[in-house]
Amino acid sequence: MKRILFLALLLCSSLQQTLAQHTWIKVKEKLVFSNPPFKACHASTLVEVNKGEVLLACFGGSRESEEDVSIWMASLSRLPAKAKKVADGVISDSLRYAAWNPVLFKAQSGKISLFYKVGPSPREWWGMVKYSTDQGKTWSAATKLKDGILGPIKNKPVALKPGLILSPSSIEEHSGRWKVFIERSTDGGKSWISIPVDTAGKFDVIQPSILSYADGRLQLLCRSKQGHVITSWSSDEGISWSPLSPTSLLNPNSGTDAVTLKNGEQLIVYNPDIPGKDWFNGRGKLRVASSKNGVDWTDIAVLEDGDKEEYSYPAIIQTSNGDVHISYTFDRKNIKYVILRQTTLNK
Repeated sequence: MKRILFLALLLCSSLQQTLAQHTWIKVKEKLVFSNPPFKACHASTLVEVNKGEVLLACFGGSRESEEDVSIWMASLSRLPAKAKKVADGVISDSLRYAAWNPVLFKAQSGKISLFYKVGPSPREWWGMVKYSTDQGKTWSAATKLKDGILGPIKNKPVALKPGLILSPSSIEEHSGRWKVFIERSTDGGKSWISIPVDTAGKFDVIQPSILSYADGRLQLLCRSKQGHVITSWSSDEGISWSPLSPTSLLNPNSGTDAVTLKNGEQLIVYNPDIPGKDWFNGRGKLRVASSKNGVDWTDIAVLEDGDKEEYSYPAIIQTSNGDVHISYTFDRKNIKYVILRQTTLNK
């Protein structure tokens, strides 16, 4: 009788698990800035500096590539947030360039890096970095990265183990060719080497994200001109990479970002469309997709379902409590901030 009861309870538990359905819900959805001190903004980045405290940075000014464009930062603890200028492209009293594409990264030591670019265009810019040891309250003087190292172009680096950091980088050549590189450090970011990723291949790719898997493999997901998110794989901690190949995810020549969750699930934020006549076409819809293997992807959330608006250049992280935080350009006028939480529903 006890055995029958045990089997019945086991069957009931198994049935409940079968009927349980995991889903993602939005627990926060707000614009970041109220009366921002800039006309236009773009290219946001996120980092958790303390448990539950997230910092955001973006570039903002009169218009992308204008000399007044600077790097602005805000704490997302209370919204709307106040923007604070933390970096710019001032070279001298008579020379100034635009600042571009900030990327925040927290090392295992707790030190926070703010990478960004300065220059007249993505074909001529150079990499800069500042550091904070007090959770982003104050920042060091800006330092130019050495020639040949640009830093992370749009998306966050990943720390694989103590001392080993991979930074996802890329270049846009004057010829129109786009090429992806991985900048690899084995001394905690003190020095870097640049590793090309199939730069002789047929795909034009920039702005990669780095995902990791339990078996030690790494995956890149890249923006491309060819209508799909493009991928490459590494089995030796980023020293070498497979030839680039398309995924099933559409890409209208727009930035994406991706993250590996603590449970091994992979998430990407992307615009599900193909390239149009102009570079800004296809950026009206923004979704989140999930995968277990990096090959088969399923949409799990719709962030925007617009038409001619621009919702683009997402950043995505998972914080210590398991929530997923996403930011993205909101029609170039503001930054949108969304928190997703996974819940279990019983049918």
